[in-house]
Amino acid sequence: MGIFFPMDRLYYISILGWIEHHNGGANTVYLVFHSTIMESQRRSIGDDSSISPELDRLIRQRGRDLRLRKPDQQNAVKIVNHLIDSLLEFLKNNEDQPFFREISVLTSGSYYEMVKINKPNEFDIMLKLKVPRLVLSELEEYQGLFYKIKLLKPTRNEIQHFLLEDKLTISATKIKAEMHRLVRKFITNHFQDEGWVIGRNLVNSPAVTLEFKPKEKVNDVMSVDIVPTLEVPQGWPQAARAGPNIDNWLGKKCRRQFVSKAVYFVPKRPKRRNLKDDAKESWRISFSHIEKEMLQYHGNKKTCCEGHSNKCCRKLCLRLLKCLIEGLKQQYPKELEPLCSYHAKTAFFHVLSDRVQDSLWSPGQLSVSFMKLFGYFERCALNGSLPHFFVCEHNLFSPPAFPKRALAFLTSVLGEQRELGLPVLKVPSPTSGLVPETIGVIQPISDTDSIVVFERSFKHVYVCLLAVIVCVGIACVFKK
Repeated sequence: MGIFFPMDRLYYISILGWIEHHNGGANTVYLVFHSTIMESQRRSIGDDSSISPELDRLIRQRGRDLRLRKPDQQNAVKIVNHLIDSLLEFLKNNEDQPFFREISVLTSGSYYEMVKINKPNEFDIMLKLKVPRLVLSELEEYQGLFYKIKLLKPTRNEIQHFLLEDKLTISATKIKAEMHRLVRKFITNHFQDEGWVIGRNLVNSPAVTLEFKPKEKVNDVMSVDIVPTLEVPQGWPQAARAGPNIDNWLGKKCRRQFVSKAVYFVPKRPKRRNLKDDAKESWRISFSHIEKEMLQYHGNKKTCCEGHSNKCCRKLCLRLLKCLIEGLKQQYPKELEPLCSYHAKTAFFHVLSDRVQDSLWSPGQLSVSFMKLFGYFERCALNGSLPHFFVCEHNLFSPPAFPKRALAFLTSVLGEQRELGLPVLKVPSPTSGLVPETIGVIQPISDTDSIVVFERSFKHVYVCLLAVIVCVGIACVFKK
């Protein structure tokens, strides 16, 4: 028995964490040390067109396994549609809060975009509230993603119960709290014994989450996120007015059509401490309806995916990247807590706007296309920059939403996955539940390999300790 040590970069991540923790005058050292390590990994990213036969088989097999089963889809959609239809009926006839009577449904999220993986167990439903003409005020420190929303003029209609003291600003917290109360009342009165339970009201989530837990299948949990939404038809805000970078991909005409559509806002506050009052009542801009349309009509030519002969692998590449991210989050839930599928979707859109030709995404190019997408995502992590696809000034990889330590860890594990042939994509064997095959745990290896690994590991520990001593010395000089 020998010990299988993690890859060398994990030593570096530990040292970076140590330097960051012992802040003082070491910030400069931290940045120099971090940039040196990242540059080393950046150079190690190889040509993603050279793919081994083993990796090619793994990508193709995993892609086939991610497809949803039709019986599962039909059963899930039947349950969700019954819930939503009943909720709409309840809201339109409720006497508690007339403001919520005039609503309409906008479906969004991965299931309705046809990129859901594994099981049809998550659904996103946006409930559009009818509001008078609005005025948007961008919160400048959040680069065009969060807004304060006011009425153009005072009103006496039912929305007045959800305004702040100035009688103009719409309160995100009041809207969300009332949505939560109404949904709870609906479940209690109409679905109490049908397996639906309401989740906790989370501060940083815009949704009221319902979970379906059937008695006969305890493990088949399904969730529905219900999100109250404001529709603003008078044009996109300045930060997004140029529209997404799709001229070479979907065309200038398509971009103009998108920008002419309404834009939506959901009651979500920025994820950081010590928020100002405006930020606590802020609304986050949402382009989910545009994203859904881009994924539906995703080809450079209109004939893409219309028939079997015109199929492409674009959506399958996104599913694979989502699968990889989901697998990493299962292995490292604490370290990669800020990471989510929206990071994968954003990177995917950037790659689509660059690799525009349909021929580059033919089913035969699946492995090459996926590795191009994976390589772009890894470079974004290395550079610490993933621009929002619609609000380009906003970096989704910037702190505090995505802390430096989490980004450094993500960079490490992505490089590790690339070097090891994407083991996280492998389907676990029936016995793997007993002994999880994860990096950095005790694994049986030969005595010869054990000696090599120990020798190699001690060398790196020695080098890393020496680097720490040098960095602390430089930090002391900076302090003086």
